[in-house]
Amino acid sequence: MSVPAAAPMLTDLTELTFTPVKKKPLPAGRPRDWYITHNRRLKAMRLAIALLDSGVYLPNQAHNKAIRSAAERVGIHPPSDITCHMVRALMRYSR
Repeated sequence: MSVPAAAPMLTDLTELTFTPVKKKPLPAGRPRDWYITHNRRLKAMRLAIALLDSGVYLPNQAHNKAIRSAAERVGIHPPSDITCHMVRALMRYSR
């Protein structure tokens, strides 16, 4: 019986290089509400990731003020109350 090799550990994160994802244009012909909702979901996802990276893991820790300060740190326009609600919903249902 052979023992599986352990995965190599990264000790120096400066070696990693990230290439941005190539953006594609959104499909034409959809109603305006679709584009608004789509962009709001993308923004909520970016904010949820920023909060998780900063140590906010529970939705009840993610108050509007915390979400808006995370948006400022990341360089995103301040989110609306609806987007803040979406961020908490993403954190709630991602478990």
